[in-house]
Amino acid sequence: MEESTELARFNMIHQQIRPWGVLDERVLETMAEIPRESFVPDAYRGLAYADIEVPIGIDNCMLAPKVVGRLLQALAVKPGDKTLEIGTGSGYLSACLSRLGARVVSLEIDPVLANAARARLERLEFARIEVREADGLAGPVQGGPFEAIAVTGSMPTDAALGMLRDQLAVGGRLFCVIGEEPAMRAILVTRTSQTGFRQQALFETSLPSLLNVVEPAGFEF
Repeated sequence: MEESTELARFNMIHQQIRPWGVLDERVLETMAEIPRESFVPDAYRGLAYADIEVPIGIDNCMLAPKVVGRLLQALAVKPGDKTLEIGTGSGYLSACLSRLGARVVSLEIDPVLANAARARLERLEFARIEVREADGLAGPVQGGPFEAIAVTGSMPTDAALGMLRDQLAVGGRLFCVIGEEPAMRAILVTRTSQTGFRQQALFETSLPSLLNVVEPAGFEF
């Protein structure tokens, strides 16, 4: 069983993540070391390393491994970076950020997921992670500014983007996915000065939306 898991993890790195443009060796080593199977529900353990979004609850899922890889590469966290994660989910991304040296504040609106992730991360002895039960879109988060912000669910519009990017330190990076089916895009926002920001389109993808996100107004006839 252990050998098959190691092979699955190896294949995840070399058949999914590397071919999708993730070449940062620190990211690859981190994802090769962390036991992703420990973060998925028992019913889906056989799919822990598959190129899919694994369900983890009602209307929630883990990001596909290649998306996690691109997110981590884009954020380029360094040891000691104060990092905000919106949408803890299973805690897998929190673990990856911690392994890269970040100090993580992770917000999860679902109390069941928040409690399970907190217990899981403690059991697996990941340090420098604080899981809070909170809505990451409700307003500025105590503890900022942050060197990196990761938003793990999509937002249909950029209505919340200003509030999120204002929590960045100068030089800080924000990863988020904006849009609706079938046109969602992952973007990276970098704070270049107190008043300046640079935005870069990274790739197209499709993610479930964050809970409590402001939906765009529908057409009126």
